[in-house]
Amino acid sequence: MEDLSALGFTLPTPAYLVGMLVFGLIGIAAYRYGKKTSQPKQKWIGVALMLYPYAVSETWMMYVVGGALCAGLYWFHERNN
Repeated sequence: MEDLSALGFTLPTPAYLVGMLVFGLIGIAAYRYGKKTSQPKQKWIGVALMLYPYAVSETWMMYVVGGALCAGLYWFHERNN
């Protein structure tokens, strides 16, 4: 473990892993819903929800961005209905 830390590698926290799982599942559901109903905004927000945790390294930032994407998903859904 010390060898990995010396190389600059760190393991993610449990909160980060849970966030990745939750936002990934929401992203899959949003992608499938957007594809089924031919709504590209929902589909692309779903793709973003699935992929952005790999680009964000801070746990708090992952939750902020994920919350914003989920709010956008909700807003676009309400706007289309």
